[in-house]
Amino acid sequence: MLQCTAVTLLPPDAVLRLTTPEADSSADPEPYVLCELGEHHDQRTEHAAYLRPGRTPDSPALWFYWTGSGPQRTHRAETAPWCPAVLRRLDSGLVRRCALFDHHTAAHSWDVTDPLGDLIAEQFVSGDSPEG
Repeated sequence: MLQCTAVTLLPPDAVLRLTTPEADSSADPEPYVLCELGEHHDQRTEHAAYLRPGRTPDSPALWFYWTGSGPQRTHRAETAPWCPAVLRRLDSGLVRRCALFDHHTAAHSWDVTDPLGDLIAEQFVSGDSPEG
């Protein structure tokens, strides 16, 4: 399943929640986020973007949720526990946890593909210059 392509600007209060006094000012958070869920066409389904990890790898992470766009956009930023789903490959022993929040809609993270992200990663792994 392809990744959702919804993008939205973060409101100032969400950006403030991402900055900390000890953070490096050159590492300011991006002002926009991309939905990390698989494609979803129901307009009532919230888009979701991962913002910040919890204090430990297993503690809830901060996520940004939104629906709509422009003046009709509604949004919220809140912590959510991780999805408990695990993918186990018996032939290789690989164990992968879902990288989304608990009770997410659509597919688990290992079933969501991002062709552009894969292309960019391939360029870095192969050592080729993105310019050609």
